[in-house]
Amino acid sequence: MKYGLSTKPRRQLTAPVLLTRLGNLEGNTGVRKRERGSMGGGMDVRSEARPLASKARPLASSAASRLLVSACLAAAGVGLLAASAWASVPFFPVPMTMQTLAVLLIGGALGPKLGVAAVASYLALGMAGAPVFHNGTGGLAVLLGPTGGYLVGFLAMAAVMGLAGARARARGRSCGRGRFVSLREAAILALGAVLAEAVLYAVGLLWLALELGHLEQAVEVGLVPFLLGDALKAAVAVAALVSTSGVRLRLESRLF
Repeated sequence: MKYGLSTKPRRQLTAPVLLTRLGNLEGNTGVRKRERGSMGGGMDVRSEARPLASKARPLASSAASRLLVSACLAAAGVGLLAASAWASVPFFPVPMTMQTLAVLLIGGALGPKLGVAAVASYLALGMAGAPVFHNGTGGLAVLLGPTGGYLVGFLAMAAVMGLAGARARARGRSCGRGRFVSLREAAILALGAVLAEAVLYAVGLLWLALELGHLEQAVEVGLVPFLLGDALKAAVAVAALVSTSGVRLRLESRLF
């Protein structure tokens, strides 16, 4: 000991010792960072759970509103179909009504699923006894009678016209509005109306032929008298759907 200072030699820090200490320091720092990161990750999960829960309520309410709108549209289709059955000319055995026009409008405006649902609801209401069939008749006996095939054929008619309407609306959404697009929509709807009428008469005439016993007689009383009237009703339905296509597209974008 000299001048109160220790004469013990200091330990020199060699290169291997320095590298070992730096490695230990980096390892401890990495552990602390991972611990903080795991704690922070837990906080992120909890914080993200709240927005997901808050978004679930608007999604549920929007689904309920869409279901309510669809139910109202189907009910409107049932009302239109029932009202058109009252506008009847008493032909025998198949009366002349405005129901084919109503089915074309329902299918073209509501689409295949909702259009068929509206027609099925109408048939169920009539089978239950409500006076919604032609001339205010109702009950299962009407559906099982000579005109039952036409009533059942309304389902296929609405499906075919609904597919044509959905195709025309898809064309309008993808290409915008314009005279050329309107002509293409009219062509698609016109083809759909012709196919829908053909499907209706295929089911109705077969059913009527089984009732009458002769296919020629079924064609004579169940097809020929209605050709001109159905052609006019198809033209009216196509014109109405094309002229209101812009309004229907805006309503669909807001409601659905």
